[in-house]
Parts: sequence; C-alpha cells; structure tokens
Amino acid sequence: MKVLGIESSCDETAAAVVEDGRKILSNVVATQIPFHQIYKGVVPEIASRKHAEWILPVVRQALEEADLSLDQIDAIAATNRPGLMGSLLVGLTFGKTLAWAAQKPFVAINHMLGHLYASQLDTPTEYPFLGLLVSGGHTIICKVNSFDDLEVLGTTVDDSVGEAFDKVSKFYGLGYPGGVVIDGLAKQGDARAFNFPVPKLDEAEHRYDVSFSGLKTAVIHQRDLFWNKDFEATNENMCAAFQETACRTITSRLFRAVDDTGLKTVVAGGGVAANSRLRSLLSERSDIKCVFPPLKLCGDNGAMIAGVAYHFLARGDRSGWDTTAKARVPQFKRGLAAR
Repeated sequence: MKVLGIESSCDETAAAVVEDGRKILSNVVATQIPFHQIYKGVVPEIASRKHAEWILPVVRQALEEADLSLDQIDAIAATNRPGLMGSLLVGLTFGKTLAWAAQKPFVAINHMLGHLYASQLDTPTEYPFLGLLVSGGHTIICKVNSFDDLEVLGTTVDDSVGEAFDKVSKFYGLGYPGGVVIDGLAKQGDARAFNFPVPKLDEAEHRYDVSFSGLKTAVIHQRDLFWNKDFEATNENMCAAFQETACRTITSRLFRAVDDTGLKTVVAGGGVAANSRLRSLLSERSDIKCVFPPLKLCGDNGAMIAGVAYHFLARGDRSGWDTTAKARVPQFKRGLAAR
C-alpha cells in the first residue's frame, strides 16, 4: 500500500510517499525558517500563508520523486492535530480535497503519533517500549503499546524543552531555531561555567514529569547568580550549561520510567531528539537500547505521517470528510491512553 502523507502543523510544508508503512519512496520538506528568522520565532499567519502557497508544488514533487502518479497512490493522510490552527487547516483541507477528488481513502493523523513512529521507518522496533517525545511544543515520556496506543507517564508542567531552547536563544539574540543554535554553541563551551538549578517536582505526584520554566527564567534573568567565576561568562559556556541541565532533567525522569517499568528500549522522536547532548546522555546507560530517528526524520515530515497512517488504513480506519483540525490534544494527560 502506497500512502501519500501531508504534514503542515507548524512551519514546514512536507509531503512524502511511503510504501507499506516502512519504505520511503520520497520525502519532501520545504522549510520556512528564512521567513521566520527575522522575528526569532514562528509567526502563525506567515506560516499558514506559506503553506497555502507551497502545498501543491510540494505534493507534486513528492509524487515525482516517488516516480508515481496520483492514480498509483492507494491512500492519502494528513496531519490534523496538534499544531497551529491555520497551518493545520491548509494541509488537512488539501489532503481531504485531493482524496475526495481522486476517490482515495483518507485518514487524519495526530502527528505526535507520527513522531514516535518516525524511527520505525529506519529501525523497526517491537512494542511495547518507552517513548520520549521532545519537540518545540511537547515533552512527553510514555509507554508505547502500539502505533496508536500511548500511555502517558509524564509530561511537562509548563514549557516544553524545545520552547525553552527557543526562548533562551531569542533573549540572547543567538539565532533561530534555538535548539540547533544552542547545540552548536554548547559544543564550544564548558557546562561547568554555570550551575543552573535543576527543577524539582514532588516525586509522588510528578514522578516522571518535567519543568523548564524555572530553568528558562534562571538562564534569562538570573544568569550571573549561577555563574562559576572560575570560568568566563560567555554565551558558549552558558549554552553548554543550560543544555546540560535541560537534557539531564529529561533523562533523570526517563531513567526513572525505565527502572520502574522494566522496559529497556527507549524510542525518541521530535525535533529535540536531534540534540547531540541528549543522544550522548542516553547512550551512557549501557543497559538501555536507545533508538533515534535519522536526523532528517526528527523534525516535522510527511514520511512519519504516511508511515503511521498505513497501520490505520490496514486496520480499516478511515476519516470522514467532516474531520477538522485541533490545535491542542487534551488526551495527552498523564496516565491516559492517547489515540
């Protein structure tokens, strides 16, 4: 089964063709970063307008690179949640319209499921496993029972880790996107130069939850309070210390989940899964198998949407033409299964 997947939840216009949920025949991503850099963050109105401008040529390119016509596509999928409402509506409306016109089955996809499926396109992994979803909008630790069954163990109580990276980078004028910039600068710095506070939550109520608001505030507004004066207070050193604290915050909660559940396989997904220090820290646990998507599949992309959509379609699931977009997904709460 060849599935055309469309993803437009934020600032990437993406489309891909995947065969039988595994084989990537094409994967096209048109990034809007140059249009948002001047504002040091994503501007929703610009994002939705660019999606409307680019969606047709991106889908055409995905079909051309797969060497397929629309008639040879078996089904169409598009992201409908969560994300920027205007951006979601562009991809979802285009996908539904194309499926209706071509008389193809259509399925709407929660792109959080896509991120946790992305590594399956490269390294098939047997369920269940622990999922670590780290992106600009989400930080989730979950037990993944199947492609559409997540039991959320922990999440952020405030900012996501990706949001914290972007806000720190924006405040210091380091560049956009913040995660990539800070990761690069951190490699030139020394994490010992600042002793930033590690967020502390009640272990009984928030055993696997994380918090980044306090860390972000400390780095932005109270940096000198945590400066180790044996080192220079450079941006490189600050980025190294901030990144170290943020990544260790995540891994400390994740390792708790590993120890408590006994699951020794961890699958990461989302843009922050590309962070070099996070990958390094996870590899330090020799008793854990850590699976990461290829770097090109960490960010938003159509291949992960088409890949997970295959399993819905193979099960007989379809989405109605009245399916709409949802900016938020309230199902992602601790202890509940999210489908």
